[in-house]
Amino acid sequence: MKMESCLVEINIIRKIENTIEFLLMKRAEDEKYPGVWQMVTGHIEKDEKATEAAVREIIEETGLQIKNLWSIPHINSFYNPETDSICLIPVFVTKAEQNFVPELSDEHSEFLWVKREDAVNLVAWPGQRKSIEIISEYFTEERSEINFLRII
Repeated sequence: MKMESCLVEINIIRKIENTIEFLLMKRAEDEKYPGVWQMVTGHIEKDEKATEAAVREIIEETGLQIKNLWSIPHINSFYNPETDSICLIPVFVTKAEQNFVPELSDEHSEFLWVKREDAVNLVAWPGQRKSIEIISEYFTEERSEINFLRII
């Protein structure tokens, strides 16, 4: 069995006063995992760095031109039976302006800006819930985004 990094996860947040909200998008009915709420996700293409995939996926799925990108101290993972491999998923976060309205790709049918509690309840996988908790802790509590590795 091999281990590979094949996907990226990117959480887009916006700050409203002392609270952050997470952008979640609902998978379109004709996509894999129809109706599932998720953050930006996508495959890392051949010869592409994870950070490059993250920037590309943000633009493709939301139209957001990012000004910053942080790597958070968490890696999601899952077993892929098709390739008999463990997929490691680096997790990133970026900030959007308060009035940002995403331009959804065909992969998603709708979006919501939600607080941590609702985000945790809407996403499907435990690793995604953990990412939301970590980001919330660093961006709203005593910790600061300065503790994350800033990529852009």
